[in-house]
Amino acid sequence: MSAPVKFPRFFVTNPGPCPYLPGKIERKIFTELNGAHADELNDALGRIGFRRSQNVAYRPSCIDCKACVSVRVLAHEFQPSATQRKILRRNGDLVVTRCRPWSTTEQFDLLHRYLSKRHPTGGMTGMDDMDYADMVEQSPVKSHVIEYREPSRYGRPGRLVGACLTDQQGDGLSMIYSFFDAEIPDRSGLGNFIILDHILRARGAGLPYVYLGYWVKGSPRMDYKTRYQPLEKLGPDGWDRF
Repeated sequence: MSAPVKFPRFFVTNPGPCPYLPGKIERKIFTELNGAHADELNDALGRIGFRRSQNVAYRPSCIDCKACVSVRVLAHEFQPSATQRKILRRNGDLVVTRCRPWSTTEQFDLLHRYLSKRHPTGGMTGMDDMDYADMVEQSPVKSHVIEYREPSRYGRPGRLVGACLTDQQGDGLSMIYSFFDAEIPDRSGLGNFIILDHILRARGAGLPYVYLGYWVKGSPRMDYKTRYQPLEKLGPDGWDRF
């Protein structure tokens, strides 16, 4: 006889300031991911707009705001624009490696530089190396760190210029968090390249989607996600073309 199915218990966070829209209050609903069926639960929740952080799946549950919208790229239909093709060519020499979810000092140093440059007032700037290790290693589901390095020289691995913590779900790749060196003049567009690489990876693996997290209307920080078409957004009646 098979073990009985245990339905997840959901909890709600205390309200706090929204990191995307000034004057708004943020609240989230979340549940734990653990046990033998964590992957299946994460897949199911991902299809209804949840995101993963360590061993928790969460999604916004704000009382008076519905601005956070889950979006995903249709990998098999995606055709890069002229600008995106240029980004692919410019960074085509990078060595891309799928690594087990294990934190390194090199990754943390890159993350710290990225946050200092791109998000100096964000909530992650206070992370130390142990916080980063928890973010990467405390995963109950199938995860990888995708590393992007410059070509090797003299038999030594090239410089790490980008990384992304990625979950492989049943229907696609979910980009949990990406970061990169934002101060290399001849490698502009590294963040875009990481997304493009994930779209190509999903297509090559026969996975239909790349989950980009939430798009927030009115937040300039989120506008870049609309560049990857065709894009679907999750609404009350399910997923629809953006």
